[in-house]
Amino acid sequence: MRRFLLLLLLPIITEKAAAQSSDQSMRSLIKDNLQFAASQYQLLFRNTPDTMMPRFFDPAKNKMESSDTKWWCSGFFPGTLLYIYEYTRDTAILRLAEKKLSILEKEKHFTGNHDLGFMMFCSFGNAYRLTGNPAYKEAVMTAAGSLATRYRPAIQSIQSWNGGGRLHCPVIIDNMMNLELLYWVSDQGGDPKYREIALTHSNSTMERHFRPDNSSYHVLDYDLSTGKIIQKITWQGAADSSAWARGQAWGLYGFTMMYRFSKNKAYLEQARKIAQYLLNHPNLPADKIPYWDFHAPGIPGTYRDASAAAIIASALLELAQYVKKAERKQLLAAAETMLRSLASPAYRSAPGENAGFLIKHNVGSLPHKSEVDVSLTYADYYFIEALLRYQKWYSGK
Repeated sequence: MRRFLLLLLLPIITEKAAAQSSDQSMRSLIKDNLQFAASQYQLLFRNTPDTMMPRFFDPAKNKMESSDTKWWCSGFFPGTLLYIYEYTRDTAILRLAEKKLSILEKEKHFTGNHDLGFMMFCSFGNAYRLTGNPAYKEAVMTAAGSLATRYRPAIQSIQSWNGGGRLHCPVIIDNMMNLELLYWVSDQGGDPKYREIALTHSNSTMERHFRPDNSSYHVLDYDLSTGKIIQKITWQGAADSSAWARGQAWGLYGFTMMYRFSKNKAYLEQARKIAQYLLNHPNLPADKIPYWDFHAPGIPGTYRDASAAAIIASALLELAQYVKKAERKQLLAAAETMLRSLASPAYRSAPGENAGFLIKHNVGSLPHKSEVDVSLTYADYYFIEALLRYQKWYSGK
């Protein structure tokens, strides 16, 4: 009888032991990579001019490029330093972040495009969360007002880029990421209209940006005089009808985040549908690092986009909190695979490599031959964010 009971319990015991082993492995991975990031990012800081932000490192040319603070990625470097500080509590890392925040602050008044969320919330939002410094909160509050100037009532959306050439009033899926800035500011005592803009933009995006298979167009171009869509196209993807990988990642992350704020179940369902599209796509490789476009010509002999995987992994870790057990298990398993892949030598820099960037094999815009197969700041940012999220929400620590 005792032997019979043992045989019944054996699968449960084995599953529990496997889970404990996996948890220990992930804890070691998180610790190793966050300690590695602390060292690498001090090197990256030293390699970046005082008045600039790191932009990318091209291994083919052995060359690093920096940007001014108006570049849409300018908030990611200080944001990643702040995430590293959150883990290490090393005040020397905090001081490096503060130096970069000081040159970025002026962009709280920027109205040239929709990227204020990336620029100001990833940086100053994290800074305020970690330090409570009211000056950082003020910068975020001001930035929300600047972003709100781009809201166009005629299309119930925030205009992403200024019109010109073949574009009239473009709205891109990436814009979902900037809504966190608006919603947070309203929740923190700012103008309630910012929350309403975030909700309206989300609703418009959910209604218009997605195809029946739950993939997303990259760009919707509007006629402001009529409010009607002129064209649905891509700017950085393989084709107007294709699923540009990072665009799908922005949509997944954005609707998951909007559910966190609003508790609107329609946003949760949208995020779930996007996740299933991505995870069940026949062109998603076994290591879960997507090709730069899910319909890219030349698969499997084309570029991967590790930045898309980092964003997706971080989003899946949040989405997993909001779904039932079986789905949670699926999402966590996929996120774990992505993190293990990103942390492997195939995608992570060696110590001292790539000027201090962490993640390699990212694609900015292949159609424009810009930032192809390079290291990029936003890949690093979402990789570190995902590690911290896993540690906070799922690891036994």
